[in-house]
Amino acid sequence: MKSIMKLGMKQRTYAEQKALWGFLYVLPWLLGFLLFFLVPLITSLRYSLSSIEAKSEGMKITFIGFDNFVNALTVNTSFNRTLTDSIVNMVVNVPLIVIFSLFLAVLLNQKFIGRALARSIFFLPVILASGVIANLEMNSLVQELVQQSASGGSSGGIGTFEMERFMLQAGVSENIVAYLTGAVDRIYTIVSQSGVQILIFLAGIQTISPQLYEASKMEGATGYEAFWKITFPMVSPLILVNVIYTIIDSFSSSQMTELIKTTGFNSFDFGLSSAMAWLYFIAIMIILSISTYIISKRVFYQD
Repeated sequence: MKSIMKLGMKQRTYAEQKALWGFLYVLPWLLGFLLFFLVPLITSLRYSLSSIEAKSEGMKITFIGFDNFVNALTVNTSFNRTLTDSIVNMVVNVPLIVIFSLFLAVLLNQKFIGRALARSIFFLPVILASGVIANLEMNSLVQELVQQSASGGSSGGIGTFEMERFMLQAGVSENIVAYLTGAVDRIYTIVSQSGVQILIFLAGIQTISPQLYEASKMEGATGYEAFWKITFPMVSPLILVNVIYTIIDSFSSSQMTELIKTTGFNSFDFGLSSAMAWLYFIAIMIILSISTYIISKRVFYQD
């Protein structure tokens, strides 16, 4: 079998081999999509265009067109506000998470005592923020941190106010001050959602040839110049990957998803819930398309 595969590979060009291995790589996802995801996706679209009534003999599905979409956008009092809040939180959090992840990955790539322990510590919030750990006890440390992060915390609020006053007195723009103080208030969210991105950046940095840094050092380049001329361009494809991942991750667990679940499984309005889910899906796709288009123009790919 292996000899047949090797013979087949030798008869193909390098580009064809890359295409074949790429197809084999995405084949498990493709099979999972066709077998487990496609049918629920079509069913959800059908529900969004229908009125669903639960009766003793089963569910009665009546086609009503786009009434559920109109209801979500114009009648429901929570959908537009919740969707706007989710998008605003994403716009604020994603740049902070990506920048923080890249900064930590560069630091953790340096050689120092206890490097493995430090890497584990920065990935630990991903485990602690998981649903299993967070739901063990309502009075757990994780719950307290989440509540303090949501409320801003009493001591955190004072610290943020002092930092804001200091920067305003220094002549910093009010928009920049608002963004930075917001980042301080969101520090738990940023740290807890950066573990996977740190690992991705760290893996990318470790693939950069050390000869590039040695050559730049011989030419007199500083560490700052080496970062912007070597590290940053070489990991720019991973910046695109992490931006996409972070956007999806921020949208997958937000107030909008809770509203969709509540509408469907508490109010039993599955038609309206499906319409909300599709509008949310369309908003995510638009944001992903715009982000991918803008960032892909700046990505450096080494041939």
